[in-house]
Amino acid sequence: MLALPVVMLFPVLWAAAPCRAVSAAVSAGYFLVASRGLPQGAAEFFGSSASTGFLLWIAASLPFVIVHAMAWTARKGWRRAGRYGIAMVLMAVPPFGIAGWAHPITSAGVLLPGWGWWGLLATALGLCLMATRLAPAIALSAGVLTGIAAISGDGSPASEEWQGIDTAAGAAFGWVDTLHQQQLLIAQVRKEAEGGSQIIVLPESALGILTPTAEHLWGEALANLDITVIAGAAVIDTQGYDTVMVALGRTGTKVLYRQRMPVPVAMWQPWRPWLDLTGGAAGTLFGDPLVEAAGQRIAPLICYEQLLVWPVLQSAFHRPDRIVAIANGWWAKDTSIPAIQLASVEAWARLFDLPLVTAFNR
Repeated sequence: MLALPVVMLFPVLWAAAPCRAVSAAVSAGYFLVASRGLPQGAAEFFGSSASTGFLLWIAASLPFVIVHAMAWTARKGWRRAGRYGIAMVLMAVPPFGIAGWAHPITSAGVLLPGWGWWGLLATALGLCLMATRLAPAIALSAGVLTGIAAISGDGSPASEEWQGIDTAAGAAFGWVDTLHQQQLLIAQVRKEAEGGSQIIVLPESALGILTPTAEHLWGEALANLDITVIAGAAVIDTQGYDTVMVALGRTGTKVLYRQRMPVPVAMWQPWRPWLDLTGGAAGTLFGDPLVEAAGQRIAPLICYEQLLVWPVLQSAFHRPDRIVAIANGWWAKDTSIPAIQLASVEAWARLFDLPLVTAFNR
């Protein structure tokens, strides 16, 4: 996470480009390096050749490259800073923000932890000024702030009552030999409960497809425990499915949250209704920014949402008590993607001074 402020050098390189074509090349280089785990991960996810993953990698970079190439201007000074600011905003929100990986604004959590929205605005201003002659002064300030962050070593506030459980079940998680997996998860949950945890978080896909049978199994397992389990699952209907967070307890099961932004192409396929086809994951983009569980207001983030900007900012606007981030990253296990996800969500938690609970399957 402490390496995130390095991305503040991108506006300098973008502004130094002598022409629009070079600015496009600089933008492509930045995005492709930041998302370097995508070719291998995509090939693993689709069970296809490396060439398919490579094509998806290039396609994912196009929104970032197009926005920054169009925003570039030969005019120096405040006009260039303003143009970069426009590109920065466009890559933070839909539609371009759907591919807004590795957004430089994420560095705000390292540079100005606890500053919240003021820290976000200050970092945004600093990024814009990096496209001007003030870049050396801004870079020096960012270096000093990063050094302070490294020395302080303070992360997001911790909470002993909340506990996330990581798993390493791979692609089979939630979908193969589900009864055995559920029994193992129940045993882990019981162990954490004995240790004093009251709210236990399980990864995305932990329950597989949410069925009455699964609800009954967990209901019996938690009947004599005064705890809440928050777990990932899939809810299916005739049109497709939703990736969700559910709350499990002795009082029953409740769907807390439906994912706002599933993985494009792999899960979210908005063109299907236009072709009179069903299937794919539903995406609401701006739905459900906040949910309540165990008496707390939660900012929920499922997998791909942790790589983007607007989901966490939308949730932060509603003043949550904590961030709960779950993922099922088996397909990206040997790539840089899980580390980038974790660094991003940790940075956001630091910026808004929120406790963070994570649960990842790898």
